[in-house]
Amino acid sequence: MQIPREPIAIQQAAERLADIFGVSELAEDTHIAERSDDGGQWDAVFAAGGLFFGLEWKRSGSVGHVATAIRQLEMLKHSLPQEAVPLLAVPYMGEAAQALCERAELPWLDLSGNARIIVPGIFYQNLGNPNCFRRPGRPESAFGPKGARITRRLLMEPTNKPVRQRTLASSTGLDEGHTSRIVGKLLETGLVNRGEDGVRVTDSNALLAAWREDYRFDRHHVIRGHIAARGGDQLIQAISEILSRAEEPYAATALPAAWLWTRYAGFRLSTVYLSTLPSAQLKEELGFREDARGANTWLVVPNDEGVFDGAELVDGIRCVHPVQAFIDLKDHPERASEAAEELRRRLLLRGNDAR
Repeated sequence: MQIPREPIAIQQAAERLADIFGVSELAEDTHIAERSDDGGQWDAVFAAGGLFFGLEWKRSGSVGHVATAIRQLEMLKHSLPQEAVPLLAVPYMGEAAQALCERAELPWLDLSGNARIIVPGIFYQNLGNPNCFRRPGRPESAFGPKGARITRRLLMEPTNKPVRQRTLASSTGLDEGHTSRIVGKLLETGLVNRGEDGVRVTDSNALLAAWREDYRFDRHHVIRGHIAARGGDQLIQAISEILSRAEEPYAATALPAAWLWTRYAGFRLSTVYLSTLPSAQLKEELGFREDARGANTWLVVPNDEGVFDGAELVDGIRCVHPVQAFIDLKDHPERASEAAEELRRRLLLRGNDAR
């Protein structure tokens, strides 16, 4: 299905809202507003269920577009009465974008049948409907194995520090042409901008969410097995000591890395990146028995060496950068979601991202 043109999309959003409130049509004072040249107007304003809504339509529900919409709606609030409700409408709202709206306490609906509208006196939530506007094939992403090197490097920089594109290329090991293409894709998302002094992240929280939404840990080569140990902390310590003695490049990630960085959320499963497939001798030294059932150890050969960028020793154990640990926690069990939120809150949020 094609995404409708803006006037039709706004009308469909209004019909969705009317359906949510159980009315045949919206109040007669519904009208589509003309947007001023400076963007300082709502796409539509209407009344429903005794409430007054100001609607902002975005042609994409990607994290970048939703993050931009949230900023725009904050600025537009002054143009509505105090009791009015801002409302975001998109063709389809993905999970990461939903999380951004929830943190911003922004009601939303999509044309695929999903919505979350929580305002005084009303709690409406309907999630899980598929994307009606999905295009065939997987679109090229800015967060592929090598492209993610750019995002990772930008997120590792201090708050609001711009990075020149040539520096991004040299620090990530990518040629300038590849770097330029990836930066171009990031610029399209609205999550970074480019000025005379370089490329700068506009919303690190949203950029993290966009990367995480695209990321799948099983794109790496994962060997699942078991090593005898009393607990997760003793296990990762033992693995680290053996790999260091064997001079095998490694870095702990996900649950053990999050625990080492924050001392939050105990764990059983230890996930460790290796630069190459482990030999039979190394497995024997580790006491590693390959078996996915009841696995407490994942030995992982990454699909790109960029995962090691920014790794450092934490209490004597080499860990990936907190940015990479956060991303890797997405597809992990146990208390991975809690550990990820603690990493995000304590080490990754910057400036106005903490909302």
